[in-house]
Formats: sequence, structure tokens, C-alpha cells
Amino acid sequence: MLPKPLHTIGRALADVFFARVCVHCNEMVEDSPYDFLCRSCSRDIFISAPPACSTCGYPFFGMLAGPKVCPHCAELEPVFDQGKTLFLAKGAARSMIHELKYHSGFYILKDAAKMVAEATYYQRYIDNSIFVPVPLHPAKERERGYNQSEKIANMLAETTDHRSKVENLLIRTEYTQTQTKLNREQRHRNVKNAFALAPDKVVIPDQQYILVDDVFTTGATLNACAQVLQNAGATQLKVVTLGHG
Repeated sequence: MLPKPLHTIGRALADVFFARVCVHCNEMVEDSPYDFLCRSCSRDIFISAPPACSTCGYPFFGMLAGPKVCPHCAELEPVFDQGKTLFLAKGAARSMIHELKYHSGFYILKDAAKMVAEATYYQRYIDNSIFVPVPLHPAKERERGYNQSEKIANMLAETTDHRSKVENLLIRTEYTQTQTKLNREQRHRNVKNAFALAPDKVVIPDQQYILVDDVFTTGATLNACAQVLQNAGATQLKVVTLGHG
């Protein structure tokens, strides 16, 4: 590794010849705490800090009084114990997710890792866990070339303590239509029985498993995956996503 002064000089020279532009506004990235978000757009990221919904991590605005579940999760009946999200999937955060999901923008995970490292509550939540990516159908993964949830899971494992790791415990057995344009009820029907435990995989009952996906919307997909793990013997189940919305 280069000494810090040389690393700084090298970074400055790289920025001159390979100028970084903001993933959201396409302006030059200068004087920003992130590599691919300009300072202005970085202020647009709404980190979902506590107090937040215990099921999905959606933040409560103002003082918390009454139920600890947000309106998004009122009808979910989650199989998993709790959930957290890193940020609201709006504006610049939405652009980050779209770049990762649809344009092979793995580089944005570097900035996401910085956000995770700064969110101590998020770090504590994911420590000492096995991350289980929500799987794509094999045909969809061949078409896309990767599974964005697995990329996120690997980033989380690298960002947190060394006891955490990623295991692909699930497979997708049904090629379902995209959830994007479906309502809540249709989403739940769409993914029902769409997942199964991967061949030769074993679930350890007292191990903490965290299901990983890019975005929490209704929780239908994550809940369907959690049901498979619970049926296989898992007793400690959480979910985590990059975005919500």
C-alpha cells in the first residue's frame, strides 16, 4: 500500500485524467465525502437512522409514540424478526440503486460501504451474521450477469466484523414477473412458493441469518425467503436492504 501522502497524490492525478462524475447529477465530484456522489447530492441521501420501523427500518419522523411498525408494514405479518434499511430510495440514493441493479455499477458499493461504516447502529445490527442474498432466477441472473443482492451482501460482509460471511442458501425456482408494477397483494401472490433451500445446504438453528436485498417495498419477497429459512430450521432471522421505497 502506498504511504498516505503518495496515495493522496495518486488519487489527485487519477481524478485529473479520469474525472469522477456524480451518479445522480453527472456533475464533477469535488470536495465530497464520497467518490461517486457530489457534495450537493450527498446531502440528498436520507440515512434511515433510529427511531425507525422495527420491521423494515423506515424512519419515524419526530418523536416515536404508539406502534413501532410503519404503515408500509401494517399488513405484512413478517416471518422474520426485524429489518433495517440504510437509506430512503429517493433522489441520489435511487440513482445509486439503479446504477447497481441495471448498469453493473458495482463502484457505487464503495460509497455505500462508507455510509454503512458511518452508521454505527447499522453496523451493530449486521455484526456476527450470515448474509443470505435474495436469489435471482438462473435465467434472470444469466441475462443480467450478476445478482445485485449478492454484491450488496459481499459489501456488508467486508464492511462489518470478520465473523460475518455470505452464504447462498436459497434458490429461485419460479421465473416470476417483475414486482415493480404490482400492487401489494399481487406482489405477495407473485413470489409465493418462488423460493427453496439450495441443494445440500443446511441451516443452523442458533445462527443469526440476515436476508439481503436491494430495496424494501412491501416486504413480500423478503418474507417469502424468510419462510423458506424458517421451515429449514432458522430461528434468528433478520432482513436488511440498501434502500426503502
